[in-house]
Amino acid sequence: MNFVLDCSAALPWVFADEATKGTDRLLDGLAAGDQAWVPAIWHLEVGNVLLGAMRKGRIDQAGIEAFVSRLGDLEIQVDPETSVRAWDKTLDLAQQHRLSTYDAAYLELALRLGIPLATLDKQLAAACRSAGVKLKLV
Repeated sequence: MNFVLDCSAALPWVFADEATKGTDRLLDGLAAGDQAWVPAIWHLEVGNVLLGAMRKGRIDQAGIEAFVSRLGDLEIQVDPETSVRAWDKTLDLAQQHRLSTYDAAYLELALRLGIPLATLDKQLAAACRSAGVKLKLV
């Protein structure tokens, strides 16, 4: 199954205290052959959260390297059109749903590909419901 993977749905794979049955199922599905799609900003967003967590003592450099290596083994496809759509459809969605442009990039990708979006972000989930995008995590 294909789905769009929001950063918020992937981070529980490294921070066990944030894990849910749903995030565990996502990871199991990816390990079994499901395919996730992410906007081109995803790697930067994940990296930013990991660095912030390291500064707070939640993870060390070895933990970051292990997590990044694990992510590299999963079927995560980067959307090549994120930047092309940033100033039109993505910006429109951000304005319409009161999202950051970062979150709107996930919504735009899910709409364009016609696939569900996995997120733990309540505002993004509400925007998905409003836009008719199916949620992979509820």
